[in-house]
Amino acid sequence: MTDLMTRPTYPESGDGHDFVSPPPPPAPPYASPAQPNDRRWPRRLAGSAAILALVAGGGTAGGVFADHFLIDHPAAGSTSSAVATTPVSTSAGTTDLAAIVKNVQPSIVTVTVDGDNETSLGSGVVVRSDGLILTNNHVIDSQGTVSVRLSSGKTVPAKVVATDTTHDLALVQATGLSGLTPVTFATNSSVAVGDTVLAFGAPLGLENTVTSGIVSALDRSVDTGTEKLTGLFQTDAAINEGNSGGALVDADGHVIGINVAIATASQESSGSVGVGFAIPADTVTSVLKTLITSSAVPASS
Repeated sequence: MTDLMTRPTYPESGDGHDFVSPPPPPAPPYASPAQPNDRRWPRRLAGSAAILALVAGGGTAGGVFADHFLIDHPAAGSTSSAVATTPVSTSAGTTDLAAIVKNVQPSIVTVTVDGDNETSLGSGVVVRSDGLILTNNHVIDSQGTVSVRLSSGKTVPAKVVATDTTHDLALVQATGLSGLTPVTFATNSSVAVGDTVLAFGAPLGLENTVTSGIVSALDRSVDTGTEKLTGLFQTDAAINEGNSGGALVDADGHVIGINVAIATASQESSGSVGVGFAIPADTVTSVLKTLITSSAVPASS
């Protein structure tokens, strides 16, 4: 049986937090970190003791596009490049994390939703060279103007084109972009407890941040109250509010999961305590294929 964790409701104006009570000994509650007065951190992923910090083309393009995300099945005839598919090692045989970061960082973006009274900020990953971005649904579920900021610092307008609330994933199309480097997804079978991983994103709004750790556990579950996320990877790589929708990457530079939630020590202490969660690659690529084939996302040129 998998562990079951409950994500508390994000406080809007002094509301209390719900506490998580996994099997004894009790686990820390899941609570959202404090946010600046003018910014609302999305509820999922990197946020509360189990809060997610807190991301579709028509015709035949969907089927071909889905294969592009599987490291063993690159899309035939695709003109889009992907991150390196071979491990990056030093002469001593140890993984060169700096080289991995150099390859992956250009494929990580910051997603912002500017509303009348608040700004929601999260992360995302490039899934197509023309600016199609994957992020968490909770990052973009508020009303406002969406924009995407590249790792280079360039900011462009964007719009939400497809969502999946059940799996907390969404597609955002950034405009006026070409030649971006899409990420390459691993498969669940390639992931083992103890594997080295890197978490990419914009924790607390700090863009181009990378943290390292390992895969701590497999097959975790988080109950949000409105949806239940299962089969999640657990990691001790530091994840905080703003990491939502960012990538959890293995030593080969492949995305093994999309960062979605963390556990915190108490309702007062909402930062990373080394217990974070990511939606696994197999789930992500399956949902991605569905979003592309069932929505109005245009095929890449």
